[in-house]
Amino acid sequence: MASIGEDTSSDAPPAAAAVADGAHLLGFSDEILLHILSHVPSIDLILNVRRTCRKLAALCLDKSLTHTVLLQKDYEASEDKVKQLVTEIGWEIQQLSMAGCYWLSGSTVEHVARCRGLVKVNLSGCHLTSLRLSKVLSALQRLRSLAIDVSPGFDASQLSGECKATLSRVRELKQTLYTPSYGVVPCCTSLEKLLLYFEILDRTREGAVLSGQLMVGQSNVPRYQHLRVFYARLAPGYINQEVVRLYLAVLSDRTPENLHAFLISVPGSFAESGATKNLLESMARNVALDALQLPKSWLNGSALLQHMKFSSPFYFSFSRCALSGGHLIRRVIDGGRDLRSLAGLNLSGCAHCLAPDSLLRKAEDDIDSGILETLVAACGNLRHLNLSAAHHHSPEGPGRHLCQLLARLCHLRSLSLPVCAVADSAPRADRAPVQPATHAVPRGFGKKVRIGVPSGPDPFSGQAGPLPSSVFWSLLKSVPFLDRLELIGSNFSSAMPRNEPAIRNSLPPCGRAQSVGDSEVAAIGQLAFLRHLTLAQLPSILTGSGLVSIGVQCQQLQSLSLAHLGTMGKVAYTSALADMLKHCKRLKDLRLEQPYFSANAQFFQALSQCSALQRLCLVSRSGTLQPEAVLAFMARCLHVVVCHLFTGESLSTCRSLQQSLLRSFQAERPALNVVIFPLLHEGLTDVIRDVPMVHLDEVTLFKSRVAEEPPNLWW
Repeated sequence: MASIGEDTSSDAPPAAAAVADGAHLLGFSDEILLHILSHVPSIDLILNVRRTCRKLAALCLDKSLTHTVLLQKDYEASEDKVKQLVTEIGWEIQQLSMAGCYWLSGSTVEHVARCRGLVKVNLSGCHLTSLRLSKVLSALQRLRSLAIDVSPGFDASQLSGECKATLSRVRELKQTLYTPSYGVVPCCTSLEKLLLYFEILDRTREGAVLSGQLMVGQSNVPRYQHLRVFYARLAPGYINQEVVRLYLAVLSDRTPENLHAFLISVPGSFAESGATKNLLESMARNVALDALQLPKSWLNGSALLQHMKFSSPFYFSFSRCALSGGHLIRRVIDGGRDLRSLAGLNLSGCAHCLAPDSLLRKAEDDIDSGILETLVAACGNLRHLNLSAAHHHSPEGPGRHLCQLLARLCHLRSLSLPVCAVADSAPRADRAPVQPATHAVPRGFGKKVRIGVPSGPDPFSGQAGPLPSSVFWSLLKSVPFLDRLELIGSNFSSAMPRNEPAIRNSLPPCGRAQSVGDSEVAAIGQLAFLRHLTLAQLPSILTGSGLVSIGVQCQQLQSLSLAHLGTMGKVAYTSALADMLKHCKRLKDLRLEQPYFSANAQFFQALSQCSALQRLCLVSRSGTLQPEAVLAFMARCLHVVVCHLFTGESLSTCRSLQQSLLRSFQAERPALNVVIFPLLHEGLTDVIRDVPMVHLDEVTLFKSRVAEEPPNLWW
């Protein structure tokens, strides 16, 4: 009898695999089997599944499966497995992504050079020196798309002639800069798409101030005559702005005629220069854009939009700008432009975008429903919409509520709204206080009822009974295929935001948010295809019973971010959260930001039932944790590789727990990344700098992700 993992070399399937009715998996057609195998990670496919029998051995080598290999977030991809994978099918791979594979050594990354047929490769987050990059690219003569990091010590003069020849044929480049540099851009003379991510710190760890001025010899940047897409995302810091100006200066000399997407994402202010003004004026005269995002200071008080030409726009971002609703309608919609092609619209932080032209609007003022109705009618095919970080209060009257108007956007796949925008109506002094949700925890005479189980008919089960009548429930019913939902308080500020100072004083929640509680959260349970959910600053969460409805019904949920639920200083939803987590079998990422949260044995016991969990981040000012519970949790959840805990524990407790976790689990989990540190400690900034950016950006640091980038901008 063959042992486990041994090649049986037989076409006959093992009897144990047969199902009750006599059918067998291998009895399906090759087309069905290929579709099933396409969901298996490449390493498992080639190193394990392929060795089961002859039929699967042949199917696993089908070009449709070996053409593209995605290793990002495959945390079980060890050094030996990656090398073996490349050795066995390297000649077949045309697209390879190793983005964020920070645990792989440079020598393993060098094996990419064996994949000589590569057309597209993503090495962002990998260990690459100038010499190693030169060695890899010299062998990839067919390469047309490249993503890399440019780290301190990068020297373009070390690139060989063969490497530069490969770069001259590259058409798409994604470059993350951790040091002032042009990187490989001067060698890429055929660029059509350029994506730049600036993560340069103003000072070194030793405190030395960096300069954004690049050497004269490095300024040989091509004229971008073929460039179609230019995207730049900047982290905070003066030096990032200085370096991006050098890139823009070249574009201002001669604007590419084929440019159709121009996007710059900058936190805070970014003053215009003479070169940038010339660039914008040239674009207004010479190009027709499909995607546009500009720093808020470039749009505020400017007539720029009035002169811009758009062909078939698919993405607009006016994030944090002072553009009023009247200007938005006149300059973007009423200019004879067809916006049915628009797929993404980011109006995050635009306090005036749904109000008339007056900039004297107060936070408590109502929006102009006519402006929103015009916007919805013009952009009927929107798939991604972000209206967060602003107060959008609906006026009284049927059909005028923001949720009722957004319900017409039936193609939405991702949506971000402020909490106050989903309140049914404005609170008034003559109204009685909002009652708890009917399906919250029933209050009996000492009778214990399990949290999350309603005593009456389930309003979402299709059984007889009254259906919820809130406008938010109706909105979600109209967008059943929503994949990502964010409900974030308009005054919410995270203790660890993405592009802002680490600790800020939080503002009280908006008054209208007091009307949004457990019943509205339970309405989210309608979204059967929901995969990503963010809930932040909902002060009227009484028991958290709505979370249980989400856990039971949203079985596709993969990432969950909860922050500041309920009354500040009191955590009343712990039991409901534990009940919810028992049902989240596909949950991979959990971010929990809650002051005074007790990460005790009961919490980690419930979290242990999330069998697919890979990444955990807990941010809790004055919170506590039990080290023994954390160790037991990590021992039970074998797939967890990221554990970031920032609480109110002492520095010695945090360091001891971090060392214990690394000592116990590092050997069997090569991608393990553990950071345990006091949240209010002065050394937190230095600790964060050492964490791979792929984890900081996706899990630890809070930010809105809806319409963050144009659809299909990269891989």
